[in-house]
Amino acid sequence: MRVVMMGTGVFAEPALETLLKSGIQVVGIFTQPDRESGEERGSTRQVGKGIKNIGLETGLGVFQPLNINVPQGVEALRGLNADLFVVAAYGQILSPDVLACARLGGINIHASLLPKYRGAAPVQRAIAAGEKETGVSILRMTPTLDGGEILASRATAIGAEETAGELEARLSVMGADLALEVVKKLQLGPLTGVVQDPAQATKAPKLKKEHGLICWDHPAGKIECHLRAMQPWPTAFTLFKRPGSPPLRLQIVKARVAPTSPGETGAPGALRQASPGQQGMMVFTGDANLLEVLELLPAGKKKMSGADFLRGKGWNSGDTLGPP
Repeated sequence: MRVVMMGTGVFAEPALETLLKSGIQVVGIFTQPDRESGEERGSTRQVGKGIKNIGLETGLGVFQPLNINVPQGVEALRGLNADLFVVAAYGQILSPDVLACARLGGINIHASLLPKYRGAAPVQRAIAAGEKETGVSILRMTPTLDGGEILASRATAIGAEETAGELEARLSVMGADLALEVVKKLQLGPLTGVVQDPAQATKAPKLKKEHGLICWDHPAGKIECHLRAMQPWPTAFTLFKRPGSPPLRLQIVKARVAPTSPGETGAPGALRQASPGQQGMMVFTGDANLLEVLELLPAGKKKMSGADFLRGKGWNSGDTLGPP
């Protein structure tokens, strides 16, 4: 079985390393072109060894076409005489001409239980939606985004405090092991997959920096999920506002839900002093709960606890958190 690996970022690294250790014949590696420092990261923008570096260490040919679907990319693939493409977070949709370059086409490692969360940010979208479970799917590749037959899947619970970066790291290893199982089955003969139900499909589009903005009108539990979904990128943020002072941008790193006292109310985003036993910055939200901000990062400062931030600022009853 001659395999070409296609991937970019830390989510793809375990798959490549697992294939190399398994004895499967990897004949080439395709990854995205080099970019400025930090830009070659995966979907959660984490930095690892680098697919290119792993390939160079093993002496394999590493290809980095800007667009794999152009004639030059197709010609390079044909020259490798591959039986199968194994793809993980490559960052480009493969055309029918590209998929036809491998005898068995391609399989993709996707970080969700398809057909839910098709797209570039399945891990973040699942956490933000409050899902308790997710997983990995190995699917037969088609020109339709994440729409091919499911050849295998494996579920896992989402930890109550797990961030997108932490979950993606776990799923990358799960996906690598499951992909190897599928490759070995394909060595033995054709493999029948499960056709996805389009009616059950949900989308997980790529995140942008502005998606990190916190909406304090949302329930506290939803905001807490949002914070974890935005770690380590693009990060959840808000503005600290005090009458008579310029707004200060804050990254909210970690928080937990805290109930209000009976009869207690406050406008979403308004701050109140911590009660005994509460150690963070207490923020009213859109439901009957508060969010206790445990860790934050003020613009131009080091990471600190919510309590230390308020001690440095001094308490002011007019302090609020909100959008620009």
